Amino acid sequence: MIMTIDVGNTNITVGVFKNDEVAANFRMTTKMPRTSDEYGMLLITLLEQNDIRHGDVEDAIIASVVPNVMHALEGAVVKYFGIRPIVIEPGTKTGIKVVTENPRQIGADRIVDAAAAYELYGGPVLVLDFGTATTYDLVDGSGAFVSGVTAPGIRISAKALWEDAAKLPEIEILKPESILAKETISSMQAGLVYGQIGQTEYIIKHMIEESEMEGVRVVATGGLGRIIASETDLIDVYDPNLTLKGMNLIYKKQNRKSGRIRI
Repeated sequence: MIMTIDVGNTNITVGVFKNDEVAANFRMTTKMPRTSDEYGMLLITLLEQNDIRHGDVEDAIIASVVPNVMHALEGAVVKYFGIRPIVIEPGTKTGIKVVTENPRQIGADRIVDAAAAYELYGGPVLVLDFGTATTYDLVDGSGAFVSGVTAPGIRISAKALWEDAAKLPEIEILKPESILAKETISSMQAGLVYGQIGQTEYIIKHMIEESEMEGVRVVATGGLGRIIASETDLIDVYDPNLTLKGMNLIYKKQNRKSGRIRI
């Protein structure tokens, strides 16, 4: 089994692959400081809750946009699993060529999503990830990452509303029954969700139009992506496990037999 660990700004998402199928996946919060021992025991416990023995994990791969957790997290994988994990970074074989002005500024998570979308759904492809930030990344027919757009995520926008406006409450993010809201909570929900739908459609249309690419497939992922994908015809595929699948695909491109080390 291969363990994939996606370290995002809000959550650490862990997947376990068996024969290229997702055998389990779970999340931990990113912002809580942890030692390598805490990461190790938490990973083992969550694996066991999914009926997976930690000894069955043969190798691991990590993609991270949060550098300050990496020392403890890598240490946990080494100490508790006996594995030196692959860390996706500039120079890692991904199947995607980055042709933007500064390739090193593109986050590992975006490269992973691009690699997965291109390999699984073909190119050209526009990849949307509704995470802490909402990202739009365009990959051409040859597998080159040519452009990316970054916007505030839905949760960031919601947090700004209730933290910076004294009378606005913290709310659940969901689509209200109607955009014609008649009270505060549904008016906030309408603004957040319908505003995100409008932003999504506008950016998709203009990225495809300005790129002058034909037959662009639009693939979305991310926790809140399901809400948006169900409300627009411009998104062709919603794949909640796109990032984990991409990490598994990138792992296979490294052609290493095992990450086992002697402790």
